[in-house]
Amino acid sequence: MNVTATASAKSFGAVTVSDSTELLFNAVYVGTAGDVAISPTKDGTGDAVTFTGVPAGSILPVAGKRVMSTNTTADNMVWLLW
Repeated sequence: MNVTATASAKSFGAVTVSDSTELLFNAVYVGTAGDVAISPTKDGTGDAVTFTGVPAGSILPVAGKRVMSTNTTADNMVWLLW
């Protein structure tokens, strides 16, 4: 599948996984393969969703407010905001 980028990140930084610290983002780059648990932004509510087996070098185009420490095994992640 070919994907064409339609947005460019205006802000970005290293992800520190946490079950409590909020960090708003539009996507997450995954540097080291593993599982990524993301808490959605919708009204500040909703259960975290775990993306399993995310390959290294992937970008998850998912808006969220946290990358949870619980259930996240991937590493070397970068948050992207546009």
